[in-house]
Amino acid sequence: LLLLLTIWSVAEGGKLLVVPQDGSHWLSMRVVLEKLSERGHEIVVVVPEASLFMRSSESFTIKTYSVPYSQEFVDRFYHSLGEKSFEDPSFLEKCSFLLSNISEVTNIFSSACRHLLYDEGVMKYLQESKFDAIMVDPVLPCGPILAEHLSLPSVYFLRGLPCTLDYKATQSPSPFSYVPRTFMSTSDHMTFTERVKNLLILLPEDLFCHFFYFKYQNLASEFLGREVTILELLSKASIWLMRYDFVFEYPRPIMPNMIYIGGINCEQKRLLAKEFEDIVNASGEHGIVVFSLGSMVSEIPMKKATEIAEALGTVPQTVLWRYTGPAPPNLPKNVKLLKWLPQNDLLAHPKTRAFITHGGSHGVYEGICNAVPMLLMPLFGDQMDNAKRIESRGAGLTLNILEMTSKDISTALKAIINEKKYKENIQRLSDLHLDRPIHPLDLAVHWVEFVMRHKGAPHLRPAAHDLNWIQYHSLDVMAFLLLVVSLSLFISFKCCLFCCRRCCCKKGRTRKATKAKSH
Repeated sequence: LLLLLTIWSVAEGGKLLVVPQDGSHWLSMRVVLEKLSERGHEIVVVVPEASLFMRSSESFTIKTYSVPYSQEFVDRFYHSLGEKSFEDPSFLEKCSFLLSNISEVTNIFSSACRHLLYDEGVMKYLQESKFDAIMVDPVLPCGPILAEHLSLPSVYFLRGLPCTLDYKATQSPSPFSYVPRTFMSTSDHMTFTERVKNLLILLPEDLFCHFFYFKYQNLASEFLGREVTILELLSKASIWLMRYDFVFEYPRPIMPNMIYIGGINCEQKRLLAKEFEDIVNASGEHGIVVFSLGSMVSEIPMKKATEIAEALGTVPQTVLWRYTGPAPPNLPKNVKLLKWLPQNDLLAHPKTRAFITHGGSHGVYEGICNAVPMLLMPLFGDQMDNAKRIESRGAGLTLNILEMTSKDISTALKAIINEKKYKENIQRLSDLHLDRPIHPLDLAVHWVEFVMRHKGAPHLRPAAHDLNWIQYHSLDVMAFLLLVVSLSLFISFKCCLFCCRRCCCKKGRTRKATKAKSH
C-alpha cells in the first residue's frame, strides 16, 4: 500500500524549476521546497558551483553551473558584509563605498548569470526537462530572464525589491503620503518633513535602481534577442509570495496575485538538546536572553564586542550569544558564547525574556511567533526598515550599531525585559499573527501548486499592465473632458455674447425710432 501511494504521489506530482538567491533568502525558500518535495513534486534547483548555503539535499536535485569566482571569494564577500557594518566612514567615503560595492555586486553576479544563460549543457537540460513552472527569487533578476526564455509561468519568492520594484511591477499603488519608501526607516504615520523626504527620494532611488540593474537589462536584451526592461520582465510573474504580513508590514494596497506569507519560517517548538536545556534551567527565575546577529555575522570588532559584553553583564539573565570570534576579555559569567544555537526553540521557551537581533526577517518573525520582545541592532539592507516596524508597534527598541554605547545597550535591554508594555505589545502581535485560517507555509505550497496545475494565474493579472502611463492616470480622459468643458464654455460664452449684442442692437434701434417720432 505504501509503495502504491508513493508511486501515485510521484505520478501526480509536477516538475518545478527553482532559481534561488544565496544567504538568508535561500534558508526561507528551502523550507517551501522541502514541503513541495514531501508532496511528490520533482524539484530541480539551479545553483552556482560556489555558494554560501546552497548545498545538495535529498529533497531536490541540484544542477550546478560554473561561475567566474571561487568559493573563497563567496565566503569572503558575505563575511565582509558583516565587517563593513561596524565601520563608521564619512559621508563621502560611505557614498564611494556604496557605489563601488554596487558595481562589484552587479559585475560579479551579472557575470554569473551570463555563465548560466550561455551554458549550453545546462540550458539544453532545462529545455528538455519540460517543467510545469519556475520559482525564483527576483532580487537579482537572472531567474526572470530564464523564465521568459523558457516560457514558464513563474512564482516569485521574496522579502521585497529595491526601489519598490515589486509594487511597480504588479501595478500596485504606492501613495507617498502613507507608504514609506524602501530604506526610509519611517512608519506609515509620517510627519510633513518625512512625507517631503518620502517624495524627494524618488529621483535618487530610480538612479540607484538603474545603476544596480542596467547590466542585467543589457544581458536580458542580448539573450532574449529584443529590447526589454527589468520592470517588464518582473511584471510577467504569475504569483508573488511576499515574506511578510500585515501584522508586521504597514497596511497598503496590494494586487490579488501578491500573497503574504510572513512567518513561513516559524517552526513548531522542538525539545532542546540537553546542553541547552541545562543552561536554560540553570538560569533560575531570571530566565535567558537570546542574542544573534544573523547567519552572515558571527564575529564583530573587539572594541564593540567588549562594549556589548560589558552591557550584558548588567542584567541578571543568562545570555546565549551566537558568536564565533575571540572572546572579549571582560566576558561576564552570565554570558555563554556559542558557535550555533537553536534560535526558534530557545525563543519558544517560557524562560526567554528578550531577543537581541539584527532585524532580519527570519529573526523578527521568530520573535513575533514566540512573543519575545526584541532589542534590534540593524546592520544593512532592509533591517533598518524591519526594526522601525517593530519599534513603531511598541514591541521592541532599536539601537544604532555604530553609535550605541555600553550604557545604551544596558538601558535598552533592561527596559525590554522589565517594562511590561513591550511583552504585552509583542504578545498582541503574536496573537494576531497566529490567528489565521492556514499556516503561511501551506499557503505558499498551495499557490506554487496552483501555478503548476493551471500554467499560471492570468485571471489575477490586472488590466493596468496593458495601459501606458497616460492611460493609467486617465490623462487622456481628463484632457478630453477639459476640451469638452472648454468648448462648452467657449460656445456658451459666444452664445451669451451674441445674445447680448442682439439685445443691445435691438434696444439701440428702438431708442432711435422713439426719438424720431418725438421730433
